[in-house]
Amino acid sequence: MFDGQKAIRIAQKHGAAYCDIRIENITKNGITIENGIIEQSTIIQDSGIGIRVLYDGAWGFFSTSHSDKIEDGIISAIKAAKSIQKKAKIALSDISVQQKTINYPIQKEIDVSEMTKISQDLDKTIRQNPKISKSLVSGIITLTGKYFESSEGAKITQNYTDSTIDMVATAHQYGMTQSINITEGGRGGLEKLANVFDVASEISDNTASLLDAKQPKEEKAALVMNPDFVALLTHEILGHPSEADRVLGKEMAWAGGAWWAGMLGQKVGSQSLNVIDDPTIPGSLGWYEFDDEGVKSQKKKLVEDGILVNHMHSRETASMFGVEPNSSMRATSYGFMPLIRMACTCIEAGNWDPQEIIKDTKHGYYISNMKVPSIDMKRHNWSISAQYAHKIENGEIGELLRDVIIVGTAPEFFSSIDACGNDFTVRPITNCGKGDPMQQMKMGNGGPTIRGVATIRGIS
Repeated sequence: MFDGQKAIRIAQKHGAAYCDIRIENITKNGITIENGIIEQSTIIQDSGIGIRVLYDGAWGFFSTSHSDKIEDGIISAIKAAKSIQKKAKIALSDISVQQKTINYPIQKEIDVSEMTKISQDLDKTIRQNPKISKSLVSGIITLTGKYFESSEGAKITQNYTDSTIDMVATAHQYGMTQSINITEGGRGGLEKLANVFDVASEISDNTASLLDAKQPKEEKAALVMNPDFVALLTHEILGHPSEADRVLGKEMAWAGGAWWAGMLGQKVGSQSLNVIDDPTIPGSLGWYEFDDEGVKSQKKKLVEDGILVNHMHSRETASMFGVEPNSSMRATSYGFMPLIRMACTCIEAGNWDPQEIIKDTKHGYYISNMKVPSIDMKRHNWSISAQYAHKIENGEIGELLRDVIIVGTAPEFFSSIDACGNDFTVRPITNCGKGDPMQQMKMGNGGPTIRGVATIRGIS
């Protein structure tokens, strides 16, 4: 067992001005089915403590899964903080200190045997189409217990379950291979997987259809993007650049810049563009009541009517910007220092019926579902591949297209948005990487159907 109060007392005894601890217990149950065969069944359990100390205006950090190593670890963390050559000492914005226990609700319990049965049935559903050559289904149930305590008096316990399923359908014929992958699920139990069989049938049929599809010709055109594609676009080009450490140039790993650095109060998109980050959305993988600094979660407006109005902040960066911290600090586990991370960054809904956006488009393309992003260091120039697309002619959906890539620049594209649908949707993101060493984080991203102008092209 780990004693958080003891760790804090040790840190204070050795001169730390501030200390917080995170004690975590994580159990992950996973099942992988490939073409009807159980390829992997895993149970991973991990527990430990992460200790963050502020000494003479610099951070030190230590983590361990062994309770007998805490004092030596705290001393090493303080030594590390002492050794940092500081241009300016770190200051923390004040917060309301909380003591609370939160057990996040589950509407329908799910266990390993049920997840295994669901995954097997999904695999069968995907393989019902005779053109499917490979099906891959991975179901994961993650149980997390987190306890946060600080030298300021915070004591916060949060317990939650995440249920997710990854599905991949691959079709092969006449030397051509096509695949579609998708993730479903969220924070909760079986209720977060309610639509997975419909999704499995859809990706199976669409994958098979792509074998007969053509690539698009390169063209700059009106693009109507579905919420799944918008989720990745928002994540990469609006979410990461909103993280204040990246705005300040302090976190340059993994394309760590921000194209709108220094542009607070300036126009960054059309009046139709409104962007939020909201950890209070129930069921999202980014749903939490307190971040990993003990800051109460809140919905934050990042872009309002096309104007950049705020960033995501830690207590440290909030002090630098002279604003309130806004519950944006999270770590992958007790083993890492918290970083500024998205919770659930989304483009807000508009008033358009999605079908009316399509009907209003004389010539363009309907872009469906996220695939792979490619971005420059400041996320100004970007290309994101889509699972597939359709031509739009005279307001009607037409020819199916494969191997689709969308290319644009951030200011030009977001200034071109002229329609946002009323079909706001949050999608699960399970593998966002940031930091050095890299931390993978789960979160939500999303938005509605939107229309803007960018370049569509094929892979070759």
